Amino acid sequence: MSGLAAAPRIRKARADEAGRIGEIARAAYLKYVPRIGREPAPMGADFAAEIAAGRVVVLEAGDMVAGYMIAWPQADGYFIDSIAVDPAGQGRGFGRQLMDHAEREARRHALCAIRLYTNAAMTENLSLYRHLGFVEIRRAVEQGFNRVFMRRELGTAGDER
Repeated sequence: MSGLAAAPRIRKARADEAGRIGEIARAAYLKYVPRIGREPAPMGADFAAEIAAGRVVVLEAGDMVAGYMIAWPQADGYFIDSIAVDPAGQGRGFGRQLMDHAEREARRHALCAIRLYTNAAMTENLSLYRHLGFVEIRRAVEQGFNRVFMRRELGTAGDER
């Protein structure tokens, strides 16, 4: 993956980046197919429609889109529908930068929490989200996926997590 030396920036996704975002989703979520028994939901997302709705940001490192997040404000928190980093760029803090962006957006919209869900079979994600302060709220089967719903309350500005 070229272009990762420059300081990364997060910006709104452009329509012409839907294909690249789809590549990242496929690469990042492919390892879960055997565990789940089918492609995880993000692998089949309509990225063009999500971009058109203004719900997608990308993390750009140099000249390359290295990660993305689909998220939007809701009444009870800033909702992250999908977040992924190209495996070639993982381990560089890109995912954390996207999560920090979600927190900034939540605060900008005067929301007191970040919400997300992940598949129960994605045990690494469950561990990571717990480490980041997310608490499991409930589990449910939706569209045939065993989902774990999580929430992280945001303190006032300056509070430590």
